[in-house]
Amino acid sequence: MELSLEGKVALVTGASSGLGAHFAKVLAGSGASVALAARRIDRLEALRDELAASGAKVTAVPMDVTDPASIAAGLDAAAAALGTITVAVNNAGVSAAAPAMETSDEDWKFVVDTNLTGCFTVARETARRLKAAGSGGSIVNIASITGIRPAGALAHYAAAKAGLIQLTKVLALEWARYGIRVNAIAPGYFETDINRDFFETEAGKALIKRVPQRRLGQMDDLSAPLCLLASDASSFMTGSVITVDGGHVCASL
Repeated sequence: MELSLEGKVALVTGASSGLGAHFAKVLAGSGASVALAARRIDRLEALRDELAASGAKVTAVPMDVTDPASIAAGLDAAAAALGTITVAVNNAGVSAAAPAMETSDEDWKFVVDTNLTGCFTVARETARRLKAAGSGGSIVNIASITGIRPAGALAHYAAAKAGLIQLTKVLALEWARYGIRVNAIAPGYFETDINRDFFETEAGKALIKRVPQRRLGQMDDLSAPLCLLASDASSFMTGSVITVDGGHVCASL
């Protein structure tokens, strides 16, 4: 079965940069109408114009995933422009590395509210609309291998991502009766503009050597898993977690 997304209406949170912007381009290129959601509306509008110039049907909506009212308003605006959201990619996330004893209450709350609670609220509001429409759909949560195996100085981030993986399975169980599938992708270490300089350092090179494939992930390594979970080709998959990490979680202790 082809991984076509023709007729799908997708929402991507955190679409203003990085993985989110890449996911939006992949979904649009596979035939989906795409709603770009993030706090930085200026960046969304630039990406919207870029995708529209290539022939995609796309809209940009402001959304703060830590604010339930903002999520509801964003989903309503996206539906008004494109139709009911049938694919939601829960990508918005933040991180702030710090040893656990030095992690402030504010940083803990910010990371968990964004990476876990925000994903729950987006999923819940999307599912409510899908149930009302009776159309079914797919929710794809962007987790992390740190939700599977621990990493130091990331207590808040790892706990949120581990919670997101379990949340994925619980929602899949509850919402299967409505034709709503909920799956997750757990990326390993990927090269981005933010971390590229670090991976040129000795510490960064040492980390790469711990990956069995001895390389970092590239954006396109996530494209096929995303299209699989968003498309009808994965119609019998729900509650699944796909790791895309070069075998990192299988590395020897």
